[in-house]
Amino acid sequence: MNLTLKIWRQRDGASAGSMHTYEVSDVSPDMSFLEMLDVLNEQLNDAGEEPIAFDSDCREGICGMCGLMINGEPHGPEVTTTCQLHMRSFKDGDKITIEPWRSTAFPVLKDLCVDRSAFDRIIQQGGYISVNTGAAPEAHSIQVPKDAADRAFDVATCIGCGACVAACPNGSASLFMGAKITHLGELPQGQAEREHRVVNMVAQHDFEGFGGCTNIGECTAACPKEIPLDVIAQMNRDLLTSLRHGL
Repeated sequence: MNLTLKIWRQRDGASAGSMHTYEVSDVSPDMSFLEMLDVLNEQLNDAGEEPIAFDSDCREGICGMCGLMINGEPHGPEVTTTCQLHMRSFKDGDKITIEPWRSTAFPVLKDLCVDRSAFDRIIQQGGYISVNTGAAPEAHSIQVPKDAADRAFDVATCIGCGACVAACPNGSASLFMGAKITHLGELPQGQAEREHRVVNMVAQHDFEGFGGCTNIGECTAACPKEIPLDVIAQMNRDLLTSLRHGL
């Protein structure tokens, strides 16, 4: 396939950016989207131009590093991660626009790379369970109901890629935050910090500059792990309970 790529280029966070157009040829439909960008970067290197910076790590769809806006959609036209998006989703002669995540809370570092450390700071405010270190407890020492365990496992699949933020017209991270809060809130081990967790994480979310949730649902539609929208309702219930208790 021969493709025309319009790609956001930005030297650093302090510089203005702009769209640049590139032609890439002989793209195999079996390539992943990131492999196609690797081919383009090889062409740029051969021409003496600076390659395009983009994030990637596992390239197996489990780390969340590879997020890109592709033709205005987080991760592109398929509900998957960018690294698992294959070029067979496009056709010969297509024009593809590639941008970094669109969010004030995710400032651009360079080209297609953004700083997602805001997610880390939200997790630091409550996305954990305090336990004593030492030998592992017996497997059945704390029993967890099957439905609660299944629910916790399902929402724990969130990889923190940021697609929910990029898709949301408000730039809200409520789906990400709701997944983390629901995951721990379903487990007996997570009850000790449950009320403080949600208050602190929501406060950090707002401090980072993420927008408010208006239940549009674009977040869950774009989520590569299909986190359900009702985790936001769970987060809101926990928050209201905490506020009623004066936290």
